[in-house]
Amino acid sequence: MSETRRTFIKNAGVISALAAGGLKVASASLKKAAENVAQTTSQRNPLCVVTGQNKSGKSIIASHAPIQPVTVAMMPGYEFYRLWGSDSRPALPSDGTQPAQPQFFPSKNGFRFGMFTLPPATSASAQQPPTPAEIDEMEQKLPGALKFLEADHPGMHTTDTVDFDVVVFGEVVLELDDGAEVVLKAGDCVIQNGTRHAWHNRTSEKCVIAFSLLGADRQQTT
Repeated sequence: MSETRRTFIKNAGVISALAAGGLKVASASLKKAAENVAQTTSQRNPLCVVTGQNKSGKSIIASHAPIQPVTVAMMPGYEFYRLWGSDSRPALPSDGTQPAQPQFFPSKNGFRFGMFTLPPATSASAQQPPTPAEIDEMEQKLPGALKFLEADHPGMHTTDTVDFDVVVFGEVVLELDDGAEVVLKAGDCVIQNGTRHAWHNRTSEKCVIAFSLLGADRQQTT
């Protein structure tokens, strides 16, 4: 083997080793950057942009602002973002004015769009009976939601809606009847067909879920 060929093979080996090391460093850097983005996203209030049309028919930005979460003493650590909704079929064109949505859950002709945050399991406190003041606060901030929650099974509820849920950040356990459970992570989604269910965060980090609720007409079964 010529000296030139030996030198080439040696240099190629060094370059390959450096490249492999660089790829590992780059991979680690990308992973760290992704973690930082996820952490930043989970810590800031989400930005909600609403579009509309002006009188001349041109598309406009009707509003552009961070959304403040709704919190209630009855559910410490939980955050609710009521982003959009209506109790009737939308009509277009729209100037971007928010429709009325007096109740947290939609009527059978309505819909809701929002997000909620489940606190880490480590921050959850023991369940205590709610005080009258806490019940009043719940009804004011999340009107109508309390009547769907089961008193003897915290978190379990059933609504007359079809729910489209996406885990934005963290990990959550979806519980159904008879103890059936499924673990969902960021990017996983659920189509909830009006079934009895509850959400559980059993990790040390909070979990954020985005949802769209479509009102449904439930038929009575015998």
